[in-house]
Amino acid sequence: MEMEPLAKPITPDAALELLRSGNRDFAAGKTPDRDKSEERRQALTEGQSPFATLVCCSDSRVPPELLFGRGLGELFVVRNAGNVVDTVAMGSIEYAVAVLKSPLIVVLGHQKCGAVDAAINVVEKGTNYPGSIGRMIEPIVPAVLAAQRTPSTDLLDASTRANVARIVNNLRTASEPMLMAPLAAGELRVVGATYSLAQGEVDFFDLG
Repeated sequence: MEMEPLAKPITPDAALELLRSGNRDFAAGKTPDRDKSEERRQALTEGQSPFATLVCCSDSRVPPELLFGRGLGELFVVRNAGNVVDTVAMGSIEYAVAVLKSPLIVVLGHQKCGAVDAAINVVEKGTNYPGSIGRMIEPIVPAVLAAQRTPSTDLLDASTRANVARIVNNLRTASEPMLMAPLAAGELRVVGATYSLAQGEVDFFDLG
């Protein structure tokens, strides 16, 4: 049984390297045997100290604990279609940083994202999605418009990256002291990444 206890506090750079290393193993087909024992579960009833916060898509093909080879209590995951940061997501992120002292925020988009593709349909075809789906897609539209202005052969891929970059920039420049203070002190880092469904690899393309 592989256990990898994390000394506290862990630096943002060390947290990022744990994710990089875990994803390298995942992409290579290695599956670490993380501790799922009763002892581990009981220990976590006393509290949690996740070393990274993942803002990622709800897509069933993008399970963050598997992509990064992590176990119980190691990642604080905020998930919704299109990995957007609305009020609810922002509150969760602030909680992870201010209360749980998570030193790293990763905004993770992915290949062939349905929410981003829907936003492209809104821009290019004027598609109107019913109910809350349309309102969910609205925050992604500016990323599509930005991607249209950049040379790219794949608008979906460019829009996905633009969506991640926009969210990362918003988090880095948020006015909320709960994020600004640890960012200024070097105790928090916000990075952007995309995941390749085909290759299993995470590309950390926006490191700040």
